[in-house]
Amino acid sequence: MIGRAGYSQKIRDELLGMSASTIDRYLKEARQSLELRGISSTKPGALLRNSIKIRKAGDEIADEPGFFERYTVAHCGPSLKGELVRTLTLTDVNTGWIHLEALQNNARVHMLKALDSAIETIPYQVQGLDCDNGSEFINREVINWASSLDVFFTRSRPYKKNDQAHVESKNNHVVRKYGFHYRYDTPKELKVLRKLWKTVCLRMNLFTPTRKPIGWNQDSVGRRKRVYDTPATPLDRLLASGILSRTQIKELQQLRDSTNPAELTRDILRYQAILTDLARTPTEVLTINMEQNHAKHKALLTQGIKTRSA
Repeated sequence: MIGRAGYSQKIRDELLGMSASTIDRYLKEARQSLELRGISSTKPGALLRNSIKIRKAGDEIADEPGFFERYTVAHCGPSLKGELVRTLTLTDVNTGWIHLEALQNNARVHMLKALDSAIETIPYQVQGLDCDNGSEFINREVINWASSLDVFFTRSRPYKKNDQAHVESKNNHVVRKYGFHYRYDTPKELKVLRKLWKTVCLRMNLFTPTRKPIGWNQDSVGRRKRVYDTPATPLDRLLASGILSRTQIKELQQLRDSTNPAELTRDILRYQAILTDLARTPTEVLTINMEQNHAKHKALLTQGIKTRSA
């Protein structure tokens, strides 16, 4: 681990200063997990899930960029039936850096391609990934992928949305705000959505300041109130972190200087208009058909109840 570019100077100094007994204490749990055990009858899904460390809301993580929460959003419109486009969202807990990737569906081959794209696109080292308990993440292929890249892998507790508060907040503020609530299930919609997300990521990461919660305070009547730091863009937080090389800093600064935020806005509006033209009418028709089918089903049930009662 020592010498990896992703570690800050502070953490590297702490690693180099550790005594042998301290190292043994930190590695005790990992060594125990590698011990040979008897054959288990636990189902593979449960075995995989239980082998992944749980990260709860409030758990401390390394005070440097590189640890991402991830989540998928289904662009299903009124129905989850059939094959539909999904968006993978990755959010850095430390900087707020966001990566969005549109997938054809939740198949593992598409998820792995999306994760590979994220690793290649994010301009610094991804050290850890935290996910929910969905099967698109909790499977051998994704776990082996993370292990092969030495990416730390954790999961949230089931039904505890606060465990992934950073990425959950992006669902409405980013994915639904820019991608709407339409149903996307065609190759053309997928292509446009991918272009949209690349543009949105540039806007969010380079030019959109965000606040980070740094603690709690009390207002004048004694109620708890969140305290936030000074707003800063994800790029500014990344540049101030101290983990980047001079070359990386120069490249990112040049990227921001050469990017016109007004052009980004025009491109976003153009892609949104195309998506609306493609998906609004089919989504509305699907919604009407589902409402009519629901009304028919309800009428049949009511008629059946009256017939049995007569």
